[in-house]
Amino acid sequence: MSDTITPELVSLDAPLGTDKKDVIRALARLVAAQGRADDADALADDAIAREAKDETGLPGGIAIPHAKSAAVTRASLAFARLKPGVDFGAPDGPADLVFLIAAPADAAEAHLAVLSRLARSLMQDTFTADLRAARTADDVVRTVRAAIGEDGAAPAAAPAPAVTPTASSVSTDLQVEGRPAKIVAVTSCATGIAHTFMAADALTAAGKDAGIDLVVEPQGSSGYQALPASVIDDADAVIFATDVDVRDISRFAGKPVIRSGVKRGIEQPAQMIREAVAAASNPDAARVSGAAAAGGASAGAAAQNLSWGARIQRILLTGVSYMIPFVAGGGLLIALGFALGGYEVTTNASKVIIDNALWNLPTTDITSPFGPLGQYLGSVAFMIGSTSMGFLVAALAGYIAYAIADRPGIAPGFVAGAIAVTMSAGFIGGIIGGFLAGFVAWWLGRLPAPRWLRGLMPVVIIPLIGSIVASGLMILFLGRPIAALMALLTDGLTSLTQSGAGLIVVGVILGLMMCFDLGGPINKVAYVFATTGLAAASTDNPAPYLIMAAVMTAGMVPPLALALASTVLARPLFTPVERENGKAAWLLGASFISEGAIPFAAADPLRVIPASMVGGAITGALSMWIGVQSFAPHGGVFVLFAINPWWGFFVALLAGTVVSALLLVVLKKYVGQRSTVAAEAAAPVTV
Repeated sequence: MSDTITPELVSLDAPLGTDKKDVIRALARLVAAQGRADDADALADDAIAREAKDETGLPGGIAIPHAKSAAVTRASLAFARLKPGVDFGAPDGPADLVFLIAAPADAAEAHLAVLSRLARSLMQDTFTADLRAARTADDVVRTVRAAIGEDGAAPAAAPAPAVTPTASSVSTDLQVEGRPAKIVAVTSCATGIAHTFMAADALTAAGKDAGIDLVVEPQGSSGYQALPASVIDDADAVIFATDVDVRDISRFAGKPVIRSGVKRGIEQPAQMIREAVAAASNPDAARVSGAAAAGGASAGAAAQNLSWGARIQRILLTGVSYMIPFVAGGGLLIALGFALGGYEVTTNASKVIIDNALWNLPTTDITSPFGPLGQYLGSVAFMIGSTSMGFLVAALAGYIAYAIADRPGIAPGFVAGAIAVTMSAGFIGGIIGGFLAGFVAWWLGRLPAPRWLRGLMPVVIIPLIGSIVASGLMILFLGRPIAALMALLTDGLTSLTQSGAGLIVVGVILGLMMCFDLGGPINKVAYVFATTGLAAASTDNPAPYLIMAAVMTAGMVPPLALALASTVLARPLFTPVERENGKAAWLLGASFISEGAIPFAAADPLRVIPASMVGGAITGALSMWIGVQSFAPHGGVFVLFAINPWWGFFVALLAGTVVSALLLVVLKKYVGQRSTVAAEAAAPVTV
């Protein structure tokens, strides 16, 4: 921790290029040359990709390109003083002081805290003046180490907190009810290293200059200290200068709010404070309802600019992501129940756990290969698992509503999901019920309420009215039509599984859906259809087990195929970053995590997605044709004990993976050429 920056990582007044990408690559080479990164190009690609999302130039001739990268082995700062400066997107012109902040993908909190202290120091004029006056690299190193507290030096102090202001010392436009305004703020950026703390200090300093009471909660990668509830309760308004989700946003429910990206908190803190004070006195101002304008628990400016289609996708995926633990845990327990109690354990599992115990094992209807003890333990595992699976639709609906309205939406969403199950509306009913509950709760949260009622809104009023409205609509109007649609879909799919040709068609369709958007809405629709169908599966109705196997094997194809292509078959056709991602994709694919292919698809969708879909269709068709059954809804090769026949699983998976990988290699080699600029812009950043 005493050499985050060394003289070898400093460049003074040397020509590094006229473009910011050239400067970033030059600094990345300095980091790699000192053995602090395995691959200079990979580090530069990650920093450039971060730059493409939001330029890092700041007022005052400063730029702080940064990234967490798998290529970095040691947290490092590389510095360049440029003559002339280079444009990094700052509003006041080129930057002559450039820090490349390089953090390992798994950086420890202590390292991140050091890098964050650098960002805070850049807000101080004396620090930047010392850097511009430095004569040698050693001078720069001493200045930076003193600022970040290395070599035993005390870190540079952050701006001092504002003293308690008085009305006479504050202009009237910064007062609320005849007293100085009280403002709380949250700052956060994508990596949580630099902009987060610079915005926090800029807002703090601006609040001090304005003479108001302003307290900031920077939510950085090195952790954060939540504001006391009493401070939030006393605040007149809230400022969110964020690029990512605000953590536990429901704490600010009911407060007038000003939202922006984190860079505006650095560049225009005084203006944001004036807007927040104005909002505090405006009964029609936007308020924190526990949901962001983007349709989720985010208050970031980037989220606010999402299209409605992207917002709905984000909401749906939030619901699915929270549902998956119920699926994974419950499904594995059901599979364990079959393994211990035999495949007929379902017939009397509930009776076994009620009438028997470890000291009173069952004596009749033993179907377990392990005897009475296996029958009892298998019944216990099966019942716990099936109970967990019974929450699927309710959890899906509850967390869809949560994505829209934050915590106040959870109860109405769960209730609407449970009603959907009661009405036999299935997962489609759960999705619709979750959206209804979420939007009702979101709307209620936006209604102006007197201060004495605001505390009751998220815990009593919104859950009560939201549950009545959303569930009432499901019962009175929507439940029966949705149930009829679900019955039609289920009967049609079941009828297809009664014939060999129909099985193959179902397998192809499911395989295409799983590989079309790699964890997106279409992928999740196929997955949710398969998992919710497991509740109706039995030895007399094995179709849900066949469908689950086809979905899981097809979903494993894209990451495994891309791993095979990028690390074995055609390494030169892939960038260094993609080859690194390919190594991780082996494990992700083996675990049935389709999202392992997303970095490749984002960079080259017109070739990666078609190749993945062809392989997925082949795997789904073969899985159905062979008759592979999966009694577990997740886990890939790690739940092989719950897959029958296991050899059929591997045959289907291997065939689709090889075909997809070979087709991708052919497409990359002979169909179009990917430009370097596009590759750099699409390179993923590990954050």
